[in-house]
Amino acid sequence: MQPTSWRKLAVLLLIAFALRLAVGWAWQARLDQTGQRFGMGDTESYWSLGKTIAFGLPYEYGDGRAKVFRAPGYPILLSPIFRCTADGPAAVLLARAEAALLGTLAVLVLWWLTRLIFDDRAAFWAAVFAAFYPGAIVLGVLLLSEAPFCPLMLLQLAFWTLAWQSPTRGRRAAWSVTAGLAAGAATLMRPSWLMFTPFALAVGLLSCILSSKRRHDALRHAAVGFWMLLGLMAAMSPWWIRNACVTGRFIPTTLQVGASLYDGISPEATGASNMDFVKRFEAEDALRKADSPEAAGGASREMRLDRRMHDEAAAWAKANPGAVVRLVGVKFLRMWNVWPNEPQLASNRLIGFAIFFTYTPLLVFAIIGAWRTIGLGWPYILCWLPAVYLTLLHVVFVSSIRYRDPAMLALLALAAGAWCWKKD
Repeated sequence: MQPTSWRKLAVLLLIAFALRLAVGWAWQARLDQTGQRFGMGDTESYWSLGKTIAFGLPYEYGDGRAKVFRAPGYPILLSPIFRCTADGPAAVLLARAEAALLGTLAVLVLWWLTRLIFDDRAAFWAAVFAAFYPGAIVLGVLLLSEAPFCPLMLLQLAFWTLAWQSPTRGRRAAWSVTAGLAAGAATLMRPSWLMFTPFALAVGLLSCILSSKRRHDALRHAAVGFWMLLGLMAAMSPWWIRNACVTGRFIPTTLQVGASLYDGISPEATGASNMDFVKRFEAEDALRKADSPEAAGGASREMRLDRRMHDEAAAWAKANPGAVVRLVGVKFLRMWNVWPNEPQLASNRLIGFAIFFTYTPLLVFAIIGAWRTIGLGWPYILCWLPAVYLTLLHVVFVSSIRYRDPAMLALLALAAGAWCWKKD
């Protein structure tokens, strides 16, 4: 890579960081005027848990009975802020700056991933797309776990690509373990990522079985998968051990799966998130325990609520398959919509057109890139698998544009490949 190319990349990254920082601070100034602090409900839990880590307090949220409420990844990243400054406006601005830095890191990792599978030109264009794509900017502005998740997700794909391309078993094993560690770190940010690695491995093995040209790759998939799953388990083990010590049971991610499932599949489900039902379940659980402590069971309230919400969602889905199918369609459209779903955003034509005229052409180029590279090998397939996985996940749970944007980052590698392919 020429020195001028490195300078162009450095300037682009500085622009990406400055843009995210400016948007984040402008967003915070607007929130301050309306008396809000974060603008997103989930942020409060990450913020609170970050303080418990910073000051060595028990890792629990709310009334102290929610001990496995959030995975610790993002709270760990927030915790140094509280060691530097008090919990006030300065801390929020520092967190916005951290999110902007993480968003910029995602641009850099995308550049690297694209360079591994295409060339310098495509890599630069992928970085340009990510630097200015509104969805990617938003991920580097909001104080949510997507900010650190995106660079870690892309790192897993890049390390996986290096493992696949490695000529020796030793290097392949080393890069595979590294990819597994990145997968574990990403899961500790966004627990829903836990099953991506086995899902992608299953797709890879199935593609080898179905294609006579790729059957010799099955052993490579198996070897990479073994070492990667080993790295994933190593990264997740501290959290698994901690959860077992706290609850007495194996909890792979958090005790919010039941609530998330009921949010997506229930008589009240619309495809969007509305967690008001949690208070009703908590009140009913309190009455049950007061009437009959034995009926409430020996598990903690957190585990009882998780199990009950999960069971009620499953029972409703079994009794109403038609409604579930309808919700699947609604949630698919919500996730890949070309126009904002939220009424306040949908009514703002400037925001609507900004999303439409950036997202739509990039998605078209990504589809073209996926089509043209389908026969070029595993690393190209790997770039569109996050979109498939996250779509399958969110047609079950709740869905919104926010949940597609991490997948869009990986798709931008294929979009840049198609863009440069077209120009050649």
